Amino acid sequence: MSDEKVVSRTVVESQAERSEIIFPADSNSVGNLFGGRLMQFIDLVGAVAAVRHSRSIVVSASMDHLDFVAPVHIGDLLILKASVNRAFRTSMEVGVRAMVENARAGTLRHVSSAYLTYVAVDREGRPVPVPCVVPETEHQKRRFADAGRRREMRAEETKRARDVRASLGVGWHV
Repeated sequence: MSDEKVVSRTVVESQAERSEIIFPADSNSVGNLFGGRLMQFIDLVGAVAAVRHSRSIVVSASMDHLDFVAPVHIGDLLILKASVNRAFRTSMEVGVRAMVENARAGTLRHVSSAYLTYVAVDREGRPVPVPCVVPETEHQKRRFADAGRRREMRAEETKRARDVRASLGVGWHV
C-alpha cells in the first residue's frame, strides 16, 4: 500500500472471522463454554476487524450489548464473525456475531452477539484518526445508522454515570 492516507474503506475490506473448537479447559462444570472465554474470543476477532480497518494499533474501549443467546458446549465448533459498523474520528464500533456450526448438517446456530468500541492509537498510545466506513448493502447501511444511535446512547450513559459519581462525591471520574 502507498503512503497515501486512505480516507474510507468498505465494510468487506475489514471483516474478520475466527473459528474455535471448544475444549474442556474452556468450559464450566456442566460442559458449557465460560462466558468470559467467549468474551475473550469476541474481543480478539473484533480487534482484528478494527486493525484491518484502521491499519493501526487498537485498544478495546468498551463492549456493550453482549447477549448470550444459547450455550456453547464442549466439542462445538464456534464461528465468530466481525465487521466494522461505523468509524468515528478515532474510534470504531465493531459488531461480532458468534455461531455454532453443525459441520455434519451444514447449519449455524446463533449463540451470542456484541458491539465493541475500539480506539486506534499510535505507539505512544495517543488516539489517531481512522478511515470512514463505506456501507454498501442495505444491511450494512442499517448497521451504520444503528451504530450512530448506539454511540449517542453510550455518551448519554457515560454522562449519567459521571453525574451520579459526582453527586455521591466519588473521586474517580471517567
